[in-house]
Parts: sequence; structure tokens; C-alpha cells
Amino acid sequence: MLRRFASYYKPHKKLFFLDLLAALIVSAVDLIYPLFTQTIINDLIPNAEIRRMVVIALILLGLYFIRASANYFMLTYGHLVGGRIEYGMRRDLFSHLQTLDVSFFDRNKTGQLMSRLMSDLNEISELAHHGPEDIFISSVMLLGSFIILLRINVPLTLITFGLVSLLLVVTMLTRKNMRSASLNVRKVNAEMNARIENALSGVRLTKSFVNEQFEEELFDEVNTTHLGKRFQFFKAMGWFHAGTNLIVDVMSLVILVLGGYFVYLGQINVGDMVAYILYSTYFIAPIRRLINFTQQFLTGMTGFERMVEILEVRPEIDDRPGAIDLSEVEGLIEFDQVTFQYQRDGEDILQNFSLRIEPGRSVALVGPSGVGKTTISRLIPRFYDVASGAVKIDGIDIRDLSIRSIRRNVGMVDQDVFMFYGSIKDNILYGRLDASDEEVIAAAKKANIHDFIMEQTDGYNTIVGERGVRLSGGQKQRLAIARVFLKDPKILVLDEATSSLDNENEKIIQAALTELAKGRTTLTIAHRLSTIVAADEIVVLGDEGILERGPHSELLARDGLYARLYRAQFADLTEEELRGEDSATS
Repeated sequence: MLRRFASYYKPHKKLFFLDLLAALIVSAVDLIYPLFTQTIINDLIPNAEIRRMVVIALILLGLYFIRASANYFMLTYGHLVGGRIEYGMRRDLFSHLQTLDVSFFDRNKTGQLMSRLMSDLNEISELAHHGPEDIFISSVMLLGSFIILLRINVPLTLITFGLVSLLLVVTMLTRKNMRSASLNVRKVNAEMNARIENALSGVRLTKSFVNEQFEEELFDEVNTTHLGKRFQFFKAMGWFHAGTNLIVDVMSLVILVLGGYFVYLGQINVGDMVAYILYSTYFIAPIRRLINFTQQFLTGMTGFERMVEILEVRPEIDDRPGAIDLSEVEGLIEFDQVTFQYQRDGEDILQNFSLRIEPGRSVALVGPSGVGKTTISRLIPRFYDVASGAVKIDGIDIRDLSIRSIRRNVGMVDQDVFMFYGSIKDNILYGRLDASDEEVIAAAKKANIHDFIMEQTDGYNTIVGERGVRLSGGQKQRLAIARVFLKDPKILVLDEATSSLDNENEKIIQAALTELAKGRTTLTIAHRLSTIVAADEIVVLGDEGILERGPHSELLARDGLYARLYRAQFADLTEEELRGEDSATS
């Protein structure tokens, strides 16, 4: 784990070593001061050598300016090293998340993943900067002070070293509890972030059902748990700091008392005593620094460990060795004896399912909820892998194709349209990031959304709000369609794209979808059967698989399940109105 952490220093090693050099300069200046003090007290003051005292004072003043410059470098560029390392870790984690399967995000809460990206890595910057710096400075100060203290008085130094050994024992005994408590705080932080993200995302629903009090109670529950875990960490931290600081204070007291005793015995003089106390201060200061570093190390490393947990999750769906790119796509789609479950050993959503969609044809899937319609649409872009059988595009098993090339050639419009915070133009451009303004406008016109955009004060630069909150459902659907027009895929998947719209919006969007489907292999999933009567083939699904298939008119003539579903949707219409509805939607 430490080796992996250290690898993030490699791109910044030049700046990192300059930071350590600055730390060495600061430590060296600190060690020089007591030597000058000892010389002044023992030699210069008794002999009234004022000139040499002034020279030493000027030398010290110059050294302090050098020390100040080194401190500035450490505080500025040392923190920059830490910031760059935090940036690199966050970049790696975000990039890795982009490679993980849809199923990973099905299993994990968004707020918890955000916590690992943000709060878990916040203290990494301080650890990455102060960690090596503190260890280096403390090592120099401890070693330098210890050698000089031995030269002044060996017995007193050995007693001091014995107390340091006791300090190390106490540190090792208490750090384990503090690490465990820190990890628990991280976990409950992630849970609270998930709770907050969930509550704020659903705030409109909360208000519509007047459930503010209920949400407050749910938040108070996780917030109380968070406080409890924090208190456990505070107790562990309290024991750690109280115990270690007590030993450090006892060390200072022992040095003062025994030092005075050795002066009394005549083993050291007053100048040596003053120098010893100053050096003991420099000896104790790095010990305090290391004590504080221990807490910082534990909290920082628990965050790093949680990051590594995610980095070690391997994608279940990845390119096979030798995977080829899907190019010159015709659009033939085949499901060959496909069996699929969302979880291993779970219930079969599809079992030995077979379907062939010819290039350029439009096929609609209908049937009750839970028979696998949306699952079928998610298997085409390989969001999930089948348990057995194969999904093929142009006769090639999609597992033998590169994932990026599959998804470049599949366009999707869902019922629940996602809009990124940004402008209308930004959201259309998501279909093809390198498209020109003219291509964006052409796509918007094809999607019947251009006129609406031009009515806005900022036109294509109009901000849509978080998840498109400033747009109506119909407007978001048309922007999603424009996005797919811009992408220009050969295969189109429409999953309940008009199910939540009113009749007027449905007609506008249906016209846009009809234009979008021209020349493309199109799979449509719909509950509103009026939207699919023009499909080349309608496939009726049930728990047993395909129950009926054929064009709209044939299925009505058979008077089977599709005919009953269709009549049920238009139960309030007369026969003449029903025939009129058929002709209007054909």
C-alpha cells in the first residue's frame, strides 16, 4: 500500500526533492542556534568579546532570512506537490470509474462514490506534503540533537532516549484503535453523502408529498450515527494525544530536573545546561511533530485505502484480446438463444430468447412489465453480458467487438432523459463532441426543438439546470433526440421514449422519432401502442418468450394478445374512432 502511495511522487520528484532540501536547510539552521548560544554564554560573555557577539548575531540574522525563504518554499511548493498528488489520485479514480460496468453503479450509491472521490481524498494533499517532510525534518532534528546531546551529557541523554522508547510503545498501542475509528468515520461519511444526494435529488417529490419531516428524520438518523462514530474517533484520538503528550511533558521535566542536578554536581556548566535544554526542545519538537503526523497518516491512509478498493475493482465487461472494431455497419441484430440474469444464480430474465432484426427495419417490443423488454435493449450496447447464447451485430458476436465501436454505432433515447448541467448546446454536443455549430443546429431542427431554442433569451447557450430541471419533459426528449441525430448511429434503441408525454408533445416527438429512424435499424419498446403501429414488425413478449409477432394489421386480424392490449388502450373509443386512430398513427 505504501509503495503504491509513493508511486504518485514519481512525476513530481524534482519539486519533491527541492522541498526536502528546503526542509534540510530549516533543520540545519535550527540546530546551529543552540551551538552559538552555548559559545556566547560559555566564552563570549565571560570574556566580554562584544565584536564576536555582533558577528554571530549577524550570521544568525542571515541564516534566519535563509530559513524564512526555505520555509516559504516548503509552504508554497511543498503544498503544491501534495495538491498535484491529490489531483493525480482523483484523476485516476474518476478515470477508473468511467471504465466500470453499469452493474457496478447498480450496486453502489452515487453519494458513496462521490465521498470516495472528494472527502476521502481531501486529506491526501496534506499527508502527501507534510508526511515525507515531517519524517525528514524530524529524522534530521532527532539525529542531530541526539548526537549533540550525547556530547554534552551521556547519562542524561540515555535517560531521555529511554523515555522516547516508552513513547514509541504507547504510540503503537493506541494507533490501531485510532485507525479503526478513522475508517468507521469514512464509511459513515460516505453513507451520509449518499443520504444527502438522495434527499436533494428528490426534493421536488418530497415537497409534493409534504414529507419534509420524514426526510429530516432519515437524515437525523444517519447524522446521529455519524456523530457517534466521530465521538469514537475523538476518544481514540484523545487517548493517543493525552498519553503521548504526557510522556513528552515528563521528558521535559526529567531533562530540567536532572540537568540542574548535573550542574549542581559540576558535571556540566550553565552554558551547557542552556544548550542542552535548547537541544532537548529541538529533540522533543520533532517527536510532537511525529505524534501529529501519526494521526494525519492514519486519516489520510484510510482515505487512500478506500480509493484503492475501487481501483482494484476490475470491469466484468471488457474487450476480449483481439477484439475488432465494428465498422461499415449494416445494422443486422440477432439474439441467438440468449439466457440472461442480472445476478449470478438469480432468476432468468431471458431464457433461450431468439430474435432477428434485419438491417434498416423497425421492430417494436410490447408486453407486460417484467418480461425483459428493457433488458433486451440494454444487451445490444453490451451494458451487460449474457449468461449463455449470443447477441450479434452484422453476424459478429458483440463480445468479439470492441465496446467503444459498438456503442459508437448504437443510439439510445430513453423515457428518463438525463441532461447534464450546462447549456442546451452542451447537451446536444454530447452526441458528438467535435460537431460544428451548424451540425448542432441541423440536429435540433430535425428534432423539432430549434424554434423553441431560438425563443430563449440566450438561445443555444440557455442553461438547462441540474438534470434539465428548467425544461419540460417534451423539451428534454427532443434534446435527447437531437443528441442522437448528431451522433448518427446505424442502430437506434427507443425505450418508452414518449410514454410520459401528453398527446400534443407525443405527436411532435413521434414525428421527430420517425425522421430519426429513417435508414436505421430501430428497436422500439412501448406501452403506448399508438406509437408503434407503423413498425415493420411488432413482437409481443410474455413470460414464456415471444407470443406473437407480425405487422400491426396482421396482429389485429389474429385477435390475440396484441389485439386485446390494443383495444384495451382505446376502450373508450367507438369503432369508427378506433379506425380513425389507426389511420392517424399509420
